[in-house]
Parts: sequence; C-alpha cells; structure tokens
Amino acid sequence: MGKDVMWLPTNDDLVYKLLEAAQVGPNDLLIDLGAGDGKIPIAAAKNFGAQALGIEYNKELASLAGRNAQRAGVADKVRVIHGDIFKEDFSKATVLTLYLLEELNAQLRPSILAMKPGTRVLSNTFSMADWEPDQVIRAGRETGYFWTVPAKVGGTWNITGLEGMPFVTVKFDQVFQRAAGTLAFQGQQQNLVGVRLEGAQLHFSYLNQDKLLKSVKAQIDGDRLSGEIVGLYGMHDIQQLPVKIEGRRLN
Repeated sequence: MGKDVMWLPTNDDLVYKLLEAAQVGPNDLLIDLGAGDGKIPIAAAKNFGAQALGIEYNKELASLAGRNAQRAGVADKVRVIHGDIFKEDFSKATVLTLYLLEELNAQLRPSILAMKPGTRVLSNTFSMADWEPDQVIRAGRETGYFWTVPAKVGGTWNITGLEGMPFVTVKFDQVFQRAAGTLAFQGQQQNLVGVRLEGAQLHFSYLNQDKLLKSVKAQIDGDRLSGEIVGLYGMHDIQQLPVKIEGRRLN
C-alpha cells in the first residue's frame, strides 16, 4: 500500500534538462527510484555516459526497462531491477532521480539527506516540502527540481588559522543548505557574512582584527573541516600564499 505509483513517462525535454542541470557525467552512478520504462537511466547512459541503476516496483515494467536498455545499446551501462525503493540500498548514488508522489518523497527525505554530501537529487513534478530546491527546472508545462545534499555543519566548532584570529569558536545554525553563523574571539562576537553550503563545501566571510573582510572556503568531513582563506569574490591573485585553516566540531 502506498508504493504502487501509477506510471507516467517523463517528458524527454525535461529529462535532458534535469540531467544537464545536475552535470551528470561518465564518473556518475545514477540511481532512478521508480524507473518505469527506464527512460531516465537510459538517457543518463546514452547522452551523458553515466552508469545507471533503476529500481522499479512493477515487475513487468522492470523487464520492459531492461529490454529498452538493450534496444538503446546501453545494456552495459544500465541495469533495472525489480525492487522496493524502501528496501533497496541507493546510498551509493552520486545522482538520485525520482518521479514519485509528494508523500513518498517525504518518506524518503530522511534517507536522502543522510546520503553523502554533494549527492545530486532530481525530481519530476513533486517537491520535498520545506527543503528548498537549488534550482527549479522547466520544460514547457513540465517542472522539475534539483537539490544538492548538504553537509551537516550545525553546532559549535573550534577553528584555528583564521588570519588575525589564531583560535576562534564558531557556531552554525542550519536548515538544509541554508546556514548562519557567529564567531567569538577574545570575548567579542560577530555575525558571519555570506554563509552558504554547496554539498560538502562551506563558504563564509568574517572581519579580522583590522576590520578587513576575509573569505573562507572549507571542506566538511564529518566533525572536521579544512580549507583556506581565499581572495574576495574568488580573486586569488590578491593573496600570494593561501592561509590554511582547520576546525573540529565540539557538539
């Protein structure tokens, strides 16, 4: 009950625009939840060179999808299995595609948010409730959505190496890919500027002791981060040597 979704084929133009928006390529493993006739995995393999796996609850459709992959000449790149999307493991996907109902997306959302930061998620027609998409994609009257799974940065961090502030405490508040933060140093506190998450990559700016704005780009790896102070607006030429930073989450 609740898993047998009526199959409707995805519009060809929307398929291409979704895969293009996610920059699908030969290094990707795309997993399609509710694969239907295999259109999306086949397009990912044929047009973008990706490896693809489809999971389809209807046994006859899964068989049809396999035959379609053979006819398209991509049987070496595409596999469609008869399975339950709530039981099969899709955690290894670098790109996840869905054409399900809103309530099914809601049930899957905790598992999707637990996937590796940077995983790209595409959905035809149906959103993820209050998880704001990174991009809304339109093809004629058809609509799709694109998200990137964000790293978890919420909590209090100790960060070393910030220019002019050798040891600081930073607290981040996070709602999906949206985040805000405050920095405390020697009893003084300031709001971070331009905090944003792009998968596992964290960006923010702060004022150093000379009241100069400095920008940070860091990579999140669980409870640790590492990165560097970069030139404002990406202008690396104004900074001769990169200043490395490291951090550890306390809670």
